[in-house]
Amino acid sequence: MSQHMHTLKALRDIAYDLGANERPDLASMAREMGRVIHQQGRALNDGLAPLRKRQRGFERWLVGQRSKVSLLVMVWPANHSTPVHDHGGLWGLELALQGALEVQSWSRDDVSGELTLQGQDWLGPGDATWFEADGGYAHRCRNLSRHEAALTLHVYGGNLAQYLAYEPAARDKWLARPQRAAIAGHLGA
Repeated sequence: MSQHMHTLKALRDIAYDLGANERPDLASMAREMGRVIHQQGRALNDGLAPLRKRQRGFERWLVGQRSKVSLLVMVWPANHSTPVHDHGGLWGLELALQGALEVQSWSRDDVSGELTLQGQDWLGPGDATWFEADGGYAHRCRNLSRHEAALTLHVYGGNLAQYLAYEPAARDKWLARPQRAAIAGHLGA
């Protein structure tokens, strides 16, 4: 097995071990995964370089799925931005592998549906952000590079097959549009 597949397997095993609880310690998961990226990131990026060079737009690649934990590598084309979206009430962790990502966190009022910007994080290789299982949490992510694709690893507390994307409709009003999470392929680790 190539070095990058060993690294993906190590990341997958951390997610499975630390994500098995109903309320996992996401800070510990981020710390352990970040340590692996800082030690093995070059081999991982070399092995995943073909994904960055595909130029097929934003893609999700399944790394593994076990009971209530799923892992995906996402490919972010240069300057790509997602709409504000939720995660179907799942907890999640997002870790930069290559490049830099901006993550804006939003909260959605259960009654009015109004979205309010809560803050933003900037992630470089080995940096992570996470969110608890909360139906009111949403975010928007953007590749900060105008020239190069970025790669991120996403761990979710379940299968993120469907979610809501939000688009501004009028002043302080948002339309929620159901989305299906398409998978481009499998990166068996």
